[in-house]
Amino acid sequence: MENNAKELLVDHNRQQVKSTQWFKNWKWITTIIVLIIGLIFGAISYYQANHFHAQTTINGIEVGGMTADEALGKLKTSVLKNEVYIGKQKVFDGKDTNLGFTDDDLGTVEELLKTKQNFFPSSKGKGYSLAPGNPNLQRSPEMIKQVEEKLVNMNNSLKAPQDAAVHLENGKVVISKSVEGEQYDIASLLKELKKKEYASVIHIDPVYLAPIKENSEVIKNEEKVLQSLLEHTVNYQVQDKVYSLKGSDVIKNATVTKDLKFEIDEEGIKNKITEINHSQSTLGKDFTFNTHSGSTISVKGQGYGWALDVEKETALVKEAFENGEKSVSASNIYGNGWNNEGYGYETLSNNGIGDTYAEVSLDEQRMWIYKDGKLVFSTNVVTGNRSSGEDTSKGVWYVLYKRSPYVLEGQRIGSTSGYAVKVDYWVPFTNPGQGFHDAGWRTNWSSNAYLTDGSAGCVNVSPSVMKNLYDNLDVYDPVVVY
Repeated sequence: MENNAKELLVDHNRQQVKSTQWFKNWKWITTIIVLIIGLIFGAISYYQANHFHAQTTINGIEVGGMTADEALGKLKTSVLKNEVYIGKQKVFDGKDTNLGFTDDDLGTVEELLKTKQNFFPSSKGKGYSLAPGNPNLQRSPEMIKQVEEKLVNMNNSLKAPQDAAVHLENGKVVISKSVEGEQYDIASLLKELKKKEYASVIHIDPVYLAPIKENSEVIKNEEKVLQSLLEHTVNYQVQDKVYSLKGSDVIKNATVTKDLKFEIDEEGIKNKITEINHSQSTLGKDFTFNTHSGSTISVKGQGYGWALDVEKETALVKEAFENGEKSVSASNIYGNGWNNEGYGYETLSNNGIGDTYAEVSLDEQRMWIYKDGKLVFSTNVVTGNRSSGEDTSKGVWYVLYKRSPYVLEGQRIGSTSGYAVKVDYWVPFTNPGQGFHDAGWRTNWSSNAYLTDGSAGCVNVSPSVMKNLYDNLDVYDPVVVY
């Protein structure tokens, strides 16, 4: 038993010696492994710090695995092909030139290597653009210009994209769909070209002009603008009447420009202005007139009267809608006046004739002048000769002008010779030349003288009262002859 105990003790001591020896060996092995790994990482680090990654290009030239010196050497000897491709289509093919790199560019290449490299190698290709210190300044501007011209010419034969559009059609807001096109987005392509201007062969992915889509903010804003047009109201005033013109009632077709301005089809507005003009204007219409005796008659407007210039008023109201104005007053009036001007627009009382006017009764051969509704003058007269067809023209006229003295010139019907007669006062009221004047030569002042011994069309007045008449009539005063 004692022997067995001794044997066990010896075995235990042997195992302890082996364990201690193994531990010492493992420490050496670990140290060696760490040193080897350190050497490997150091070698990799050194290599990576001094060589470009695989599949690296500078200006399209392969420099993977090269040092800065080697890469510069290749750049110095490489040829600039001056070719530009949009997709697979070559759009520019210039003369081959040198890239323009010199030994002076080594620092630039080294800086690129220093800043762009990673510790770990990469199989993913990377391309860099590097400008030589003394580049060929003639190449890029000429190339870019020619590429732009080429793209413009190509676009001329390619289908353009169609933007979605908002327009008013028969009173409803309609949005048309966009349509894709084939034309290149030249601005975007040139921007990419400038980024690669020092590459030998330039490849650019095609970029096409994109249409404005139906759901874009542009279309939404245009839709809002058109809707506001339909809801807008312009108060249009003609004399004392105001017409509320709502967009939805008078505008049936319209479009919106890119800067959110309206382009309105004026047909609906024009129809409304025409309607207002027909109902309210007086030009060429019969005036209701209350005579001195109290009877009510109708007298056709002649020189006196007004009408709206429908074309100009349509443009006025259209502009009011386009500018968002809330009210506008009629300002384009015309008529049968001396220079096509209209008269009576500002006059509302007495059915448009007013309370200041001259009244001439052919049957009674008498005239009256009223001012502010009060009679201020009355006298017997002799009007145009009825038997010779020289009657004084009926209608509502106005005083064209006044002259004192004046020489009347004309020619009687049936006479081959003219006449020239001096008068002290002359007040014409018709465009053909009829008017009031003193007639000192007349001896027949009877109430029926006009039937066979009347004037050449004028209203003859006794010289004794002509000045009074002259003083009581003003230019533009209405003259009613019936």
